[in-house]
Amino acid sequence: MKILLLFVATALAEIIGCYLPYLWLKQGRSMWLLVPGFLSLALFAWLLTLHDTAAGRVYAAYGGVYISVALLWLWAVDQVRPTVWDIAGVAMALIGMGIIMFQPAR
Repeated sequence: MKILLLFVATALAEIIGCYLPYLWLKQGRSMWLLVPGFLSLALFAWLLTLHDTAAGRVYAAYGGVYISVALLWLWAVDQVRPTVWDIAGVAMALIGMGIIMFQPAR
């Protein structure tokens, strides 16, 4: 559960860090959004270092959680309801994440 919560926090930091510059570039919002965006991306990078396993494995497994959180963001923030295809894609990504993270010890 701790790993999952850490992945979710990491995904939120990455999404916020990318969303704020998007607001500036695409929607003409204040350039000052870049400051919290940068801080959020720095938090994202730091959170990735808190995992105990090899970095490449963490990045690969994190992708499944990122996809899930991104679609929740789509629904909650962008007000776009995910399709059945979106949900199927998330399920496949989470299965892949589980295979990577919970493989038998060597």
